[in-house]
Amino acid sequence: MANSNEKKVLLHLEGVKMHFPLKKSSIFQKEKLCVKAVDGIDLDIYEGETFGLVGESGCGKSTLGRVILQLYKQTAGKITYANGDGEPIDLSTLSTEQMRHLRKELQVIFQDPYSSLNPKLTVSQIISEALVAHKMFKAGSQELEDYVLDTMNKCGLQPYMMHRYPHQFSGGQRQRIGIARALALMPRFVVCDEAVSALDVSIQSQIINLLIDLKEMNNLTYLFISHDLSAVKFISDRIGVMYLGNMVELCPSEAIFREPLHPYTHALLDSIPTTEEASNKELKTIEGDIPSPIRPPSGCKFHTRCRYATPECAETAPEWREFRPGHYVACHYPITEGREVDY
Repeated sequence: MANSNEKKVLLHLEGVKMHFPLKKSSIFQKEKLCVKAVDGIDLDIYEGETFGLVGESGCGKSTLGRVILQLYKQTAGKITYANGDGEPIDLSTLSTEQMRHLRKELQVIFQDPYSSLNPKLTVSQIISEALVAHKMFKAGSQELEDYVLDTMNKCGLQPYMMHRYPHQFSGGQRQRIGIARALALMPRFVVCDEAVSALDVSIQSQIINLLIDLKEMNNLTYLFISHDLSAVKFISDRIGVMYLGNMVELCPSEAIFREPLHPYTHALLDSIPTTEEASNKELKTIEGDIPSPIRPPSGCKFHTRCRYATPECAETAPEWREFRPGHYVACHYPITEGREVDY
């Protein structure tokens, strides 16, 4: 993928794979099987942008986010991170101790606000824990308490909440606590792993607006993972579409809604419900089930569910190419204007 001359690449992914080996079901099984959760991703994430990542459940979105943070060690490929000095660092070569020092720059907001917070710690302790571990403040100091209160205020949490426990809060408030914990370290890159999917619709908009405000305030870079295309459209600068471990389309946010190229992207867009009275849109679904990531189809992995599949699609994997400036797609026959799509 060509790099932009105007934007600084914060993270560069090259041929990244994450395969989870499976135990043999019997002593007679000779083939070594694995789940190919991420199966060869090339991607640049630019400093200061929000990169949206969408796809059906099980396509490898969350796994890719965790691989970038080195919560999983990738099976193959290279992930290069440009630190604050602009020096490129291959994250896969770092030891556990070296990676621990980088944790304050690379943070995550987990999907489930109920299980991602320690129920035995108060809000103040949850936010303070990493600050003390990274020696940014001394435990029990007034400076630490003032900083925690300031961080809570920025994330919409009231001072009286600092001595309460997670079970005393609603889902939206717990997610704010998770955001405060991640942003307290003043990171440069944050993985938002389905950060709003477990929340009510009204709370989702509050959390998304909060993330946007904090991004502008602290010059953050987000990887926003979601299956909700409406939420991704609102917050993202660019959007990547994943299917069965591979990226199938990538382009600026507005382009993916205006002129999508991949049949899978069209199918995802056709499944978005609308409340507009004037809309006569009929919701459509993709025929067939998602193939197994253990034995994915040959050629284009989407060919088993694609209306336009040809023998070539089953035999040859499509090339990842720039179809339009800044608009990448992996499809032998991209859908252009005037070509009807029907699932």
